[in-house]
Amino acid sequence: MATPTVDKFLGEIARLMQEKDGAQIQNYLHYEPPWPPLYSQMVTELRKAYPALQQNSLEQKCTEKLPAEEAGDSGGSFTSFVSFLAKYFAFIRDVDVSQLLETHDKLKALLGQASIALSASTGLIILPTVISLSRTLSRLAIGLDKRPDLVANLTSREATAGAEEAGERVTLAEGSANLIREAFKKCASERSGNLSGLDSNGKPEGRRIGIYLMANVCLKLFFHCRKLRSAEQIFALIYQQSPPLSLYPAAQRTTFLYYLGRYHFANNHFHRAQLALQAAYNQCHRQATKQRRLILIYLIASNMILGRFPKPHIYQRPEAQGLRERFEPICGAIAKGDIVSFRTLTDINNPSTTWFLHWRILLQITNRCEVLLWRSLARRTFLLSGSQGDVANKKAPTLSLEDVLILATFLEKRALGLDSKDGANSPMNPAAARQKQHTNSIFIFPPTPAETPPTQGNEEEKQGYIDPDLLDTVDPPGPDLPTMEIVESMIASLVDQGLLHGFISHGQKRFAITGAKNASPLKVGFPNVWATLKAKADEEVPGWVKEGQKRGGGTVMHLSGARPVGA
Repeated sequence: MATPTVDKFLGEIARLMQEKDGAQIQNYLHYEPPWPPLYSQMVTELRKAYPALQQNSLEQKCTEKLPAEEAGDSGGSFTSFVSFLAKYFAFIRDVDVSQLLETHDKLKALLGQASIALSASTGLIILPTVISLSRTLSRLAIGLDKRPDLVANLTSREATAGAEEAGERVTLAEGSANLIREAFKKCASERSGNLSGLDSNGKPEGRRIGIYLMANVCLKLFFHCRKLRSAEQIFALIYQQSPPLSLYPAAQRTTFLYYLGRYHFANNHFHRAQLALQAAYNQCHRQATKQRRLILIYLIASNMILGRFPKPHIYQRPEAQGLRERFEPICGAIAKGDIVSFRTLTDINNPSTTWFLHWRILLQITNRCEVLLWRSLARRTFLLSGSQGDVANKKAPTLSLEDVLILATFLEKRALGLDSKDGANSPMNPAAARQKQHTNSIFIFPPTPAETPPTQGNEEEKQGYIDPDLLDTVDPPGPDLPTMEIVESMIASLVDQGLLHGFISHGQKRFAITGAKNASPLKVGFPNVWATLKAKADEEVPGWVKEGQKRGGGTVMHLSGARPVGA
């Protein structure tokens, strides 16, 4: 049966292959209905002339129409590209977009074949198509992952198969990301051209062009399914083999730095996260309000943990609408050492913390800002009752640790609702419900009401189950309030981190500020948090390739005089 439309389409593809116009080939390949009229006619011809059982004939058709070997190429073959094109025809012939799971599987198989062609001599030609397919598959995988009703059968089938094979179950989104990662590896492992990976104009050449495009698609999927270990492999490979990030377009740089910043934030490297996120925010286009807002949320959280609170004008920007109500109360509580407000604002049962949980920044703020909270509490105590010292009599400014303990205990009691008669047991007090339980409570279960009088035989039933190793333990009485040991350890920790300048006299229970002979004791004893932490931190961000920096193997890349081989 004649297929004039298919023949014309193959002729155009052959011409574009001779011209090595990969971008135009990508424009010719449509994956999603509604099809243009020409493609609808091509689908009709494929269904009549090459039904599903004649896939070999369809591949033979493509082989006849496309060149078998690239002109000027030393033995390079288009076999893998021919197989991809035949699979593309099968895809548009058989796809039913109403069956999303089947569409996902077919699209995944098509990308797999395109990834094979990426390793051949046609790699640079098919690279734009691989990127387009990866983006389409990513969108579909994320959409399906948000519809558990559609993937219920898939989940049960994978669970049944997993019973026979040990190992962690791979979700649909993660499986798609793993396939895209294979294509990314082929881009990153490009060995043609210069050692630096740059052409005569100082731009990435070969498949290296797609390194960050493919990496960003992978990272989007890995962060969606919360697989940071898989994301780490992406960053490690880029750090070892990629040209400098500054040589790539701004959109690719911004997206990559956003995910790199989030990765370091999740791993508690907040200064690294701040550097990456700040660079991403600075390079993001001002009209990209949605993207700038995503970056700004994590940037503010990173800066808060480092003691750098947002200025008022930040909240007036379009991308910061509504963020003042979220962050400013917590920043105010930290700056004042207000334990009561901080505990309430970060309480897991507080409805306002749902927003922080959604962005996965609540635990970092709650735990890491605790240090800054105690520093502010010590500073406020010094202002209220500290000794300013006497330079003439060589007396150093001091702070009574007992005063810190009194103030901390008072605030903790208020946070727990213990400053009123019924506050501790009040169901309206979320902090009281949040009060920490003794660790042994996880081994103790409430007793079951017994219908018979207690005897030696049913004594255990009366008391409830207690783990044998914990029979002689005693739960600590009362709430978990600060003690002098806790206060001393907190002050010592602040001194060790450089956030307080002085020493502790354990005998006198006082903290002494040193070096305040010719300066304000407050300024010397309580140095700026951001300046202190920044001075101690390393400016290198693993995963961010910069010009001239050392990388794996001890090599240094200097690109100012980059020239082609033999020049």
